[in-house]
Amino acid sequence: MECDKKYITIQQLEQHNKAGDLWVSINGKVYNVSDWSKYHPGGETPLLNLAGKDVTDAFTAYHPTTAWQYLNKFFTGYRLKDYEVSEVSKDYRNIIHEFTKAGMFENKGHTAVFTLTSVAAMFGFVFYGVLCCNSLWVHLCSAMVLGMAWIQSAYIGHDSGHYIVMSGHGWNKFVQLITGNCLTGISIAWWKWTHNAHHIACNSLDYDPDLQHIPVFAVSSRLFNSVTSSFYGRKLEFDYMARILISYQHWTFYPIMCVARVNLYIQTLLLLFSKRQVQDRTLNIMGIIVFWTWFPLLVSWLPNWSHRVMFVLTSFVVTSIQHVQFCLNHFSANVYVGPPNGNDWFEKQTNGTLDISCSPWMDWFFGGLQFQLEHHLFPRLPRCHLRQVAPLVRDLCNKHNLPYNSLSFWEANELTIRTLKMAAMEARDVNNSGVSKNLLWEAVTIHG
Repeated sequence: MECDKKYITIQQLEQHNKAGDLWVSINGKVYNVSDWSKYHPGGETPLLNLAGKDVTDAFTAYHPTTAWQYLNKFFTGYRLKDYEVSEVSKDYRNIIHEFTKAGMFENKGHTAVFTLTSVAAMFGFVFYGVLCCNSLWVHLCSAMVLGMAWIQSAYIGHDSGHYIVMSGHGWNKFVQLITGNCLTGISIAWWKWTHNAHHIACNSLDYDPDLQHIPVFAVSSRLFNSVTSSFYGRKLEFDYMARILISYQHWTFYPIMCVARVNLYIQTLLLLFSKRQVQDRTLNIMGIIVFWTWFPLLVSWLPNWSHRVMFVLTSFVVTSIQHVQFCLNHFSANVYVGPPNGNDWFEKQTNGTLDISCSPWMDWFFGGLQFQLEHHLFPRLPRCHLRQVAPLVRDLCNKHNLPYNSLSFWEANELTIRTLKMAAMEARDVNNSGVSKNLLWEAVTIHG
């Protein structure tokens, strides 16, 4: 009966917002997930970022209907007294309900099969070109194909990380380890750790790791205040070196993207051999060993060091296309400071995300992530449906006066460079940066 129900306020819920005392609300019911957070398949970070808040939209976006049955064991017996649902959240949940009824989350299409087949064919070409030919041009062509194979492998790794490639959890994990760790050398554990936090805290300067690139890049002058990263647990220092590098970031962006893959290798190793809790650490390390066995052996088969250096650099340069794309989706969108708020899930995703418009025949090239907003709103939706649902998302944005940002690849590049240049110019301004001038600064920027 209604009189037997126990209630707490939103303010009381917000007090349970830390590890060991972590409560959340879903559909107005309050759950204690303090102990469960350590075993959460998506990692502890997403729960910590939304601790003490209503997480209905985020939970609905990330979990199938079968997950709801497991909530009862975490129920505290409390409900939110002042629980309300915004009109945009109502529409958003209705859309997810319609997708579920239509079976769209389970219908994965044949994209993964086609992509895996093409990846296998590309790797076959690469090995043939390196092992059976001596021509420099064949080796360079093989390197370009290897770069493209890495790009497509990363897309499959991304999709399997969201469990939208195979039907079973175990098979998805198998695909994650093969396409991520074994083929690309990038740990799926590292990817899930950062990517889940990115989705939950999309474009928060202090909570989203995908925007925390100081001292190399800064998308907003608010990072010049040396904000503390909630994700990494350390201060993002805007010091002399950061100021110099960021002042020229609109020039260094593309060159750095050409070798950005090296940073991903480093981040993978730092996580796997850290003291952090890492799911499937042993399997991830074994997968990385596979990569660092076959790739050096392949490169060593090339006839001389000039071929080897050009082969590696060429393959990295090709993958820079994907690194650039990831930046285009968010670098020039709106940013904010502070934790995400579960009550404005839809609004935060639309404000912090940019789509790349392209013809349907180019969907394979962008791996479905040209529909970045659609993916952020429906991360469980297989990529074969993203183009189909894009008009629905656009209509919902128009209905609630929210931005639906979609630009061509070229236009998105222009906007990203303008954003980086704007922050670079502000970094040069001592009054905005708060970092005093010195002789080194004057020498480097005198002609800047």
